[in-house]
Amino acid sequence: MQINISPQLQAIIRKRCQDTGHTPEEIVAIALRGYLEIDEETLFQTSTIGALVEGVYRGDLTIAELKNYGDFGLGTFNDLDGEMVVLDGQVWQLRSDGQAYPVADEVKTPFATVTFWQADWMATLAQPLNYEELQRYLDTLLPSDNIFYAIKISGQFRHVRTRTIERQDQPTRLVEAAARQPVHEFQSVQGDLIGFWTPSYMKTVNVPGYHFHFLSADRQRGGHVLDVCIERVDIGIDDTPRLRVALPETQEFLAANLTRDTQQELHQAEK
Repeated sequence: MQINISPQLQAIIRKRCQDTGHTPEEIVAIALRGYLEIDEETLFQTSTIGALVEGVYRGDLTIAELKNYGDFGLGTFNDLDGEMVVLDGQVWQLRSDGQAYPVADEVKTPFATVTFWQADWMATLAQPLNYEELQRYLDTLLPSDNIFYAIKISGQFRHVRTRTIERQDQPTRLVEAAARQPVHEFQSVQGDLIGFWTPSYMKTVNVPGYHFHFLSADRQRGGHVLDVCIERVDIGIDDTPRLRVALPETQEFLAANLTRDTQQELHQAEK
């Protein structure tokens, strides 16, 4: 799509780019989403992390439907077939071989979280930090522990260690599936960490604290982040104070026992 923009509007867009650090494409997209009344401050989620821990691995939401609610996020696919990254409106499947694959619209997800990306806060880090140090630094940027944040960290990484769970053809709990996860190491790689901060009081809904997936800049490799060491990165943080949850209507979800405390299993599986 090509659109003619008046010189006056072009000058305004250039000025806004200088003030915010956004690209012209991002400025135009932000303006259009506002005009079309697309809510950028809402986190959309299908199912709950508690259900995933219990082994509810089949959902009824398609990737095409998921993209109506956000252009940035993460999740997984039916039968726990790898990790999901949603970046710039494209959905990638990070499979057990450590490679990234584009995803067809008809594929379904049992658990995913997305939002329309618009950074409210920006920062640059140009010093080596390990994963624990990076999280402590992020703690200083978040104004409150009581709302959700979408977080994108882009740049050069000295080291990234990821896991990608293999497709589950038999019923199993998440902690058992994660115990057999293939682990991949990436050295001196450019890419993006895509993730969220979730308040601890929402621990049965989503992964509490920080949760990141990695996608390399060439869109070839990635996975669920277990460890990382940054070299030089740009950090964007998007405040998302509203949450919308769509619960599956599959027989598997409706029949699941979701009353158990699964926090120990979740920590073991995710960390």
